Amino acid sequence: MSKLNSITNLPKEDKKMLNSIFLRSFAVFAGSAGMVKAGASGYMVSVMPALKRYYKDDPEGFKDAMVRHTTWYNITQNVGTFAMGLTAAMEKENSEKPDFDTQSISAIKTSLMGPMSGIGDAIFWGVVRVVAAGIGISMASDGSLLGPIVFLLIYNIPSVLCRYYMTYLGFSMGSTFIAKIYDSGMMKIITKAASTIGLFMVGGMTASNVGFTTKLAIQISADAEPILMQTYLDQLFLGIVPLGITFICFYALNKRVHVNWVMLGILAFSMLCAVLGIV
Repeated sequence: MSKLNSITNLPKEDKKMLNSIFLRSFAVFAGSAGMVKAGASGYMVSVMPALKRYYKDDPEGFKDAMVRHTTWYNITQNVGTFAMGLTAAMEKENSEKPDFDTQSISAIKTSLMGPMSGIGDAIFWGVVRVVAAGIGISMASDGSLLGPIVFLLIYNIPSVLCRYYMTYLGFSMGSTFIAKIYDSGMMKIITKAASTIGLFMVGGMTASNVGFTTKLAIQISADAEPILMQTYLDQLFLGIVPLGITFICFYALNKRVHVNWVMLGILAFSMLCAVLGIV
């Protein structure tokens, strides 16, 4: 907690600027995303408080900064505010040093897209969202109206907190942060650990939420009890059919089959099994 306090222990004007950047960051991809520049215009709007503050007496510098931030931008938004805070710190340095290399601002922002998105996707999309969905679906399947609410809370509370503190972290630690993480090897450790946890959660969700129980039975003789196919399937490999269906879906998605077609395929397969009396 003391480390977090030290990150946010900034002058009042800095806090006001960073809070404004944090709030604006929620609209980065709101209506401004596209294949050409992705969230560039939204990013420029987000860092505008820093540009207006540091270039208020330099109209040319302000215009150059705006043009500088119209380049392509796409970072997982749960952690993307780190780049915004870092940009604010570098724009401040540029406004104070005439010989500052402005190309380094765009270069640092571009270099952050890959590693920061890797961390953000692994943690928030691969772990937090899966955990939140698992808990929410479990509650909703039991008839609880709290299911979707719990999902939104579990996912969004860490996301909002991360956005907030990453804004301050980027501004406070400056451009040396990424270099330190790479040199220490922490980047690979974080990404690998988050990916591993995400795979565990996907396996757990498959086992608990993908169900298949067949009613097929083989009648050996008129006097004997029919042999239930589900009993043998469970003895062979518990949950083998749900696992197979999951692998087929993953295969289709890897072959770039649209998710809507995958869902329609599952629906059609379920209806066919029901008509044939398999389930």
